[in-house]
Amino acid sequence: MMPLRFSTQDHDRISLAIRDAEKQTAGEIYAVFARQSHDGTALAFAMALALCLAISLIASLIAALVGHPVNALTLALGQGLGAGLLCLALWRVPALRQLFVPNFVASAAAAKVAQAQFLAHNLHVTSGRTGVLLFVSEAEHYAEVIADSGIHQHVSEADWQQIVDVLTKAARQDQLVEGFVEAIRRSGALLSVHFPPTAHGRNELPDRLVEM
Repeated sequence: MMPLRFSTQDHDRISLAIRDAEKQTAGEIYAVFARQSHDGTALAFAMALALCLAISLIASLIAALVGHPVNALTLALGQGLGAGLLCLALWRVPALRQLFVPNFVASAAAAKVAQAQFLAHNLHVTSGRTGVLLFVSEAEHYAEVIADSGIHQHVSEADWQQIVDVLTKAARQDQLVEGFVEAIRRSGALLSVHFPPTAHGRNELPDRLVEM
């Protein structure tokens, strides 16, 4: 799959969606897209090598059981060749590395970046503590919505999960711009119920998508 790309028009659509959504609410909506949250190169190579060694040992054991034992030199050469080819493939095609990073490691790394972005863009210091971050990390296939403390008692996790589902489905279908626009619209609708716009409200954060 080709890496996701956002054109100037895509950024404009997302910015407009945020402005329209924030007209309904005193909340602040911010969107961040990360191409990769974790450099899993070392872990991917280690996992790939371990898998290669395990497969070769299992194959040699099966061969011995059926009466065709493999001597130590042949086994070592096979392991070396297999490991070398696998490492070459991982080096030449970086996208393959993610296949060898456990999901829980990738998700934890993406969640950590999402939290860092929430703080870095000052969503935690808005008046009323009503900042909402829509975060997607491409390499880890991860999406998250982070809502500040002023929102938690009013909006359920199930409501936010529906928005996460919108983002992940859109990413799988290579329609992430549409996914962000829909997620922003839904976020604005949720916030408008409990945090309607105020007479003296001001826009505290830029209405834009950040790529990192």
